[in-house]
Amino acid sequence: MPNDIDSDPPPPATADADRQPAVARPSEGWSAAAFEGEFLRGPRPRRRETRELFRMAAEFVRGFRTFHFIGPCVTVFGSARFPQEHRYCALAHQMGARLARAGFVTMTGGGPGIMEAANRGARENGGMSVGSRIRLPHEEDANPYLDVDVEFDYFFIRKVMLLKYSMGFIILPGGFGTLDELFDATTLIQTGKMHGFPVVLMGADYWQPLMAFMRTTMVAAGTIAAADVDRILVTDVPEEAMAHLLDFATSSFGLRWRPFKPLWFLREQPLGDNEASVDPADPGDRLDLDDPVDLIERTGA
Repeated sequence: MPNDIDSDPPPPATADADRQPAVARPSEGWSAAAFEGEFLRGPRPRRRETRELFRMAAEFVRGFRTFHFIGPCVTVFGSARFPQEHRYCALAHQMGARLARAGFVTMTGGGPGIMEAANRGARENGGMSVGSRIRLPHEEDANPYLDVDVEFDYFFIRKVMLLKYSMGFIILPGGFGTLDELFDATTLIQTGKMHGFPVVLMGADYWQPLMAFMRTTMVAAGTIAAADVDRILVTDVPEEAMAHLLDFATSSFGLRWRPFKPLWFLREQPLGDNEASVDPADPGDRLDLDDPVDLIERTGA
């Protein structure tokens, strides 16, 4: 007789003798449902669904409390599988360095490969380097260049953090995850759910077939508009990518620093000199793109 007991089902048996054993993960703070994919298998007992809902809420709160103070941020997406010597990692490193020198926080998924290169470029040039990581059984640990590192159990919560706190997206070559992040951002912009923040693809040779498909097939079929594709900048020139970001930040949207003060009754902690958010600036406050020292105005403490 079926019942609504609050217990985990046994793992399914497998006849695949060559399958590698699962990697053991520490139980502290870890959701078995998120780890095993059980949460997405369908309805479960109500008590377990409610418990999972509280886990999700706790992850959102943890992300909000941390990233609330990081200041103007640009997210760099890309594969974890490229070695640091790869030319795509060199591009990511250059962009992390330029973002730092312009006063932006560099956010990535916090892992190796392109993410590590961007974080390293930011750290080496005095910028804040932030990681929003996903906990997986087969992924490597956080890269060693993070000033702020938050780990999530749920992919969708992590993606909210990568998108919510950024005012631009640099996307280098990657796999399914990178494509997911690219199309998440462009869908939210297309549907008006998010500002028309800059989307820059770097590694032009890698993206050329996808861009051609969108223009010749999707636009031709009427499933997207030509303007949706034109919104995406494809370049391998870091100066061009930065000019595109800064033009939006200062001319199109007119952003400047506005300090956030931690609230003592919420037990919030400052993140150092970078605690700030962005706020619309008066036209007279817009910054000179030709002045590399004052690309982002820093006001107050």
